[in-house]
Amino acid sequence: MTDTLSYPDVVQLAVPLFIAAILAELLWIAWPGRGGRYETRDAVTSLIMGAGNVAEGLILGFVAWAFLMTLWALTPLDLGTSWWVVALCFVLDDLRYYWVHRFGHRIRWVWASHVNHHSSQHYNLTTALRQTWTGTFTFMIVMRAPLVLLGFHPAMVLFCGGLNLIYQFWIHTEAIRRLPAWVEAVMNTPSHHRVHHGRNPRYLDANYAGVFIIWDRMFGTFVPELDREKPDYGLVQNLGTFNPLRVAFHEWLAIWRDVTQPGLSLRDRIMYAVAPPGWSHDGSRDTSEGIKAKHLARHPQDAGTPGFR
Repeated sequence: MTDTLSYPDVVQLAVPLFIAAILAELLWIAWPGRGGRYETRDAVTSLIMGAGNVAEGLILGFVAWAFLMTLWALTPLDLGTSWWVVALCFVLDDLRYYWVHRFGHRIRWVWASHVNHHSSQHYNLTTALRQTWTGTFTFMIVMRAPLVLLGFHPAMVLFCGGLNLIYQFWIHTEAIRRLPAWVEAVMNTPSHHRVHHGRNPRYLDANYAGVFIIWDRMFGTFVPELDREKPDYGLVQNLGTFNPLRVAFHEWLAIWRDVTQPGLSLRDRIMYAVAPPGWSHDGSRDTSEGIKAKHLARHPQDAGTPGFR
């Protein structure tokens, strides 16, 4: 088996391109009438979150690497390093990303890490850099285990994950409205991802794709961006702060407060950690399904339209 294999750190190599793209977007939206918006404090918070994510990778990256290499030592399969193997790994890793992302919106423990990415009320390229500081603690690295056990080297799996992350950078923009129909049909685009960042009831829990929107179309989570309903970005209950520490840890603290409430059953305590965000033992809060149901009660004409099927 191939034990020693290395690929370039494509995310680090892409940093100059990220910076150039952000500057280009700033110049573009500075022109009156063009789409997009920046808020200085919000953008700075996103940049700090991105730097913290890099620091977490440097400090705790060995955990994921050790786990994947342990699996690599156990599997008898080795698909090698041919170009088609890398291409297949990229596609399968994107399917893996779809499910991790979906879990990140449906399991509160994982949402506690992912929520910071949705905490900006703006949508521009700096929002793409608003990444988690606590991804290691969600244990979602286990979702990469099947790829390694199937014979994809851990270095290749992480390389493909880096390419996936780079792709997702450019779709965080309002400067691009729609792409050709065939692109919108197959690929994740700014239009599709704007929906994902919307807190409108119609757009909740939709468009989890990383690179290929076909996964959402296959698994019933695709919702198109409607011209009549612009996405309202942010969280259902926005934080109202630019403090990166609060952005990074607020949901973990909320879980702790909920789990340690007096008088709860063991089941209730577990559900506060693993049920969908918004679940409560007494029904005093709303999950995304509850929010959609209340919207339909007020707007029954929306029944059967995208996002409410």
